[in-house]
Amino acid sequence: MNIKWVAFLGFCAVAASSSCCEEDSDFSFPENPRVTSPSGTFVGSLFTSRRGRNIYSFRGIRYAKPPVGALRFRAPVAINNYPQPVDAREDGPACPQSGNYFNTSEDCLFLNVYTPRLPPSPKAELLPVLFHMHPGGFYSLTGQSIISGPQYLLDHDIVLVTINYRLATLGLLATGDENAPGNNAFKDQVVALQWVQRNIRAFGGNPCSVTICGYSAGAVSVGLHMLSPMSKGLFHRAIMMSGSPTAQWVVPPHQRDLAKKQAELVGCPTDSISAIVDCLRTTPWQELGDSDDGFAVFGWDPVLRWKPVVEPDLGQPRFLPATPEELISKGHIHDVPLMLGVNQLEFIIIAYLVLSNDTLREEMDRDWTRIAPISFLLDLPKQRAIDASLELYQDYIGDRPFTYNNDTASALGRLYGDGLVALGVHKFSWLMSEHLSSPIYYYKFNYTGTYSFATYPGTTTPIGATHHDELIYLFYIPADFPLIDLDSPDSDMVDKMTTMWTNFVIGGDPNSAGNQPALKGLCWPKLEPKTRKYLLINQRDFEVGSHMDEDRFAIWERLFSLNL
Repeated sequence: MNIKWVAFLGFCAVAASSSCCEEDSDFSFPENPRVTSPSGTFVGSLFTSRRGRNIYSFRGIRYAKPPVGALRFRAPVAINNYPQPVDAREDGPACPQSGNYFNTSEDCLFLNVYTPRLPPSPKAELLPVLFHMHPGGFYSLTGQSIISGPQYLLDHDIVLVTINYRLATLGLLATGDENAPGNNAFKDQVVALQWVQRNIRAFGGNPCSVTICGYSAGAVSVGLHMLSPMSKGLFHRAIMMSGSPTAQWVVPPHQRDLAKKQAELVGCPTDSISAIVDCLRTTPWQELGDSDDGFAVFGWDPVLRWKPVVEPDLGQPRFLPATPEELISKGHIHDVPLMLGVNQLEFIIIAYLVLSNDTLREEMDRDWTRIAPISFLLDLPKQRAIDASLELYQDYIGDRPFTYNNDTASALGRLYGDGLVALGVHKFSWLMSEHLSSPIYYYKFNYTGTYSFATYPGTTTPIGATHHDELIYLFYIPADFPLIDLDSPDSDMVDKMTTMWTNFVIGGDPNSAGNQPALKGLCWPKLEPKTRKYLLINQRDFEVGSHMDEDRFAIWERLFSLNL
């Protein structure tokens, strides 16, 4: 496994309402479709869907000015006008990150638009829009077509938008003052959503029907957009897959410790915040990207290094003016339909990687109370973190030998999965069920297919339904897997997943909308505070459960005073 894989208001907001006006659109066929929006003209290319449908692809559209030079560590500056036709036939580069997986550049604020049809006239029926934010822990991956290909979802009548946003130091440096207030990665996402409001009608998309969707770090982003004043009116439904901004980890007012660490990694002075930022502002972006792995403390941990922050009030628009819990308690929530869920085994791959490595296994076993707070994001004072580490060990590992075996790996994997994902999603689902009037749909994905992002070490055999795996059935991911064709044993799951997800995008309800054989037997209930029902997506069928894994979360609620 590549460890890189390790948020409808009644009306559109006033700021967005002008984008719902009729606009002209002209284009040409077939190989290079041409679209003209209020911002400019875009020349695209053709893709073909899994079932042979034409997809009009517009890739590598720069939505904000290059965040370089004086704009590094600054809020994004939107591009509202393109004087010349934009060549949108290829993906833009990914944002800087370690490894040689993608073509990268600091000039990386690009988005892709995919549509199954273009409007022949201003009166054409517009399609709902799915706006997807990629995973990657806020320090890796991209929205490029090799990671988030449209070939599965675009067999349905939606428009898909995928984006890049700045990562790691370049996107989330937060010093708690005017040097770097923070949250620029999320502000990138806001500017991309504003671009959609201005331009998506020309691509056949409905700016008044936008669903934001994200996985892992992208899901944390979605949850934050549901709370941020900057995102008001920019979306109308939300999908959160395996990630949440409410968990046992704290949303801090700054991350000066990471700023200092970054400075040390690239040889910058650390005697003052100003000195750190001034030096980092002129450090080559390649050095910043290549240094990302230096933030790991134990193996690949912590998986979540860069976090959103509560921004200081310096007169700037603040993406997050208070903690998520404070905003929720005050009712500062965008009340939209929500779908969210987790995978059966989530981060079990890290447990296998640790236990199969003699050095890591022995270090974790020997120094558990130092490593556990790092690996499982135990944001507590030192002695409480030590005590919590010991209690979690006893609750999850118990008397199992700390050796490389499937039983211990399963136990340690549950601890990783709960600490990194499931507890936070549980907490967010609970809080939203108490505060939203809009419907909520909760799920657990438990399908093991031919391919997986997590295989037993040294084999190609999937461990089970692990972190990122449902993406395999929603997006074509040629960087890692072949196309799932119609004869594949996994074809039915592609049909199930894309139909449920696009039903939600279209109508705010994932249940069957008429004659949809893929969803035979589906009866997905809404999540209610008392019954806590959810959908289990199994190997061959659907099953309704209640109170998902809440017995396991009881210890976390006690240790972290979650009061759920």
